[in-house]
Order: sequence, then structure tokens, then C-alpha cells
Amino acid sequence: MNTKLSLRNVVVRGGKYEILNVPHLDVQEGEVLAVLGPNGAGKSTLVHVLALLERPAEGEVLFEGEPVKGRELALRRTMASVFQEPLLLDRTVGANVSLGLSLRGVPRGERRERVQRWLARFGIAGLAERSANHLSGGEAQRVSLARAFVLEPSVILLDEPFSALDQPTRETLLDELASVLAETGITAVFVTHERDEAARLAHRVAVLADGEVRQIGETVEVFSSPADETVAAYVGVETVASGRVIEAEDGLVVLSVGDAHVEAIAHGFTASEALVCLRPEDVVLALEDADVQDSARNRLHGVVSAIKPAGAEVRLVVDCGFPVVARITRRSMEELGLAVGTPVTASFKATAVHLIPRGG
Repeated sequence: MNTKLSLRNVVVRGGKYEILNVPHLDVQEGEVLAVLGPNGAGKSTLVHVLALLERPAEGEVLFEGEPVKGRELALRRTMASVFQEPLLLDRTVGANVSLGLSLRGVPRGERRERVQRWLARFGIAGLAERSANHLSGGEAQRVSLARAFVLEPSVILLDEPFSALDQPTRETLLDELASVLAETGITAVFVTHERDEAARLAHRVAVLADGEVRQIGETVEVFSSPADETVAAYVGVETVASGRVIEAEDGLVVLSVGDAHVEAIAHGFTASEALVCLRPEDVVLALEDADVQDSARNRLHGVVSAIKPAGAEVRLVVDCGFPVVARITRRSMEELGLAVGTPVTASFKATAVHLIPRGG
């Protein structure tokens, strides 16, 4: 796979402070790279640098392996951007979508055909003559997406495009965007602070914190094997506990964690201490006296110490000598009769445990 965009030793400063420091980053041709991280991590600055809208104080941006310096304007015309705010002009929907084509000198007949096609693709063909000032948030963002894709760009950069939308609208647009990206094969960088969006759209994920890329890799890899505690927090690992290795043989590592023992499959693990990481969906809860038949090597007895709503689910914290977080449906919680103080068994497989090495 060829590299489309690259950063080398890029530093962006705001006054005397570093906003961004990226020694190395590659965006492969045809991939969707999600940039995930908290507010203030430097995500928008990163996308502005990649879009050639901001020059770094140090380092360089490469396009298809060649420095962009002196070619910024020409290369920007091969890209398109979509931001959180649609930034539409006081014109009709059709005129907004057509604007970029007009500025690029595309013939009128071709402009008309491409605009109609992309308006239809995003379900807004019936709004072509409506003023952009009279659109809902979801409609306006559909116009923004159509305006970007109508250009048939080689790279599209999306900076939290759905963060201001309600949940049903966001879900629908995520599905439509995923479909369009798959159909077109356009190289895309998708910036978000929502890990579910990153998981649904991206081939690879880069986790950004304090202006630095803390981890980058295949989406499944980053979500299942975070490189450090900061990455773990942003990819949905809700149980993170310090453990001491008491046995390691043939890939099975046994750790003392709080008052409990935890078994993990970790071939080649040699550290004496580790952070024990566990995703909430990998934890199964049962009443303490229930006869549960499963293959989980870890069965920890504990007591429910906290219950918090989490959308359609419920987030439960179980005190097993250290806090273990599980997520279950409200119906399951009601059927089990779980409440704060209920004795339970928390089960999880050794393969579900990820270890971050600490110590020699």
C-alpha cells in the first residue's frame, strides 16, 4: 500500500507551548485513519496541518512521498475538508454543493450531473433549491458532506463532523459515511473523541494525547492491546489495576491484583509488574451461588459497589479486592436482582486480559 500523506518531525507551537509534536505519521492510500483523543489533545491542529491549512514551526509534510513546500495551493485543490460546523453560504443547497466545482472550472453540464448525484447519494436531492439557512443540523451536515465528495478528492479530512448532532442522526450519518468511503476508496482522516465512531469507521486508529501520538495501529489491535494507561482510557478499557507477577510459564501469567489472583495469556511476558486491563464487555456477572458453566479461567468473588446508567446499558463496579467494571443490559440487571451490596461472581477469560508491562 502506498503512503498518501506523511508527517516528519512536525512541531506546532502556540506561543512558547507545543501544541503538537509528531515525529512520524503516515496515512496510507485508500485507508480510513481515525485520530482519537480528548478535547485539547491537538486533534484539530493535526488535521489542519494534514490539510495544508497550517504550517508547522518545524518538520515537514509529504504528499505521496514528496515535500509539499511550494505546492500547497495545488495540493489543497486535491483535498476536501468537513468540519463540525458546516460553514454553508447564504445560497441554495445546490449552489453550496456546486461551489467548489465552479472554482475549479468544471464545465456546467458536468457540475450539474455531479451535484445531482451527490445530493441524491446523501438523501437531500429534494432540498436542492432550499436556502442553506433553513436546514436542520443533520441536513446541513449532509450538504457539507456532499460538497466535499462532489469534488472527488484524493484525500478527505473530517474534523469531528458529527459531534454537534443528536444520537439518531449521528448513527445514520456514520453508516452512510462508512458506505461512501468503502465505495469510493478515498483516503480519509477522521478526527473524533468518540471511540465508537473510530471503531466503526477506521482501518487504523491513532490515539493523540497532549499533542503526541501515543499509539497507532490496526483498530482491533489498538482497542484490544493499548500501549499505556492513557490509551487504555480512550479505547474503552474500564478496568485498569496494578498487578505483581507471581508466576509466568508457557504463556500463562498469574498476577496478584489487590486481594485476588488474575490469570492472563501473554506469551513472552517478562516484566515483574503490570497494569491489568479488561474491557467491560468481557466481564460476565452471575449471582454468587449460581451454578455457571463456562470456560473462563478467572472467577472472582465480589460485591456490587456502584451502579451507573450507561445509555441502554448499566455500568456496574464490582469490588473483587480491586474494582472490576462490567456492562450489562438493564433487563439482565433486573433479572439478576442486582443492587449495591449484592454478592456476585465476575468471570472473564485469560485471553481477555491485556497486560501493560511495568518493572524489569
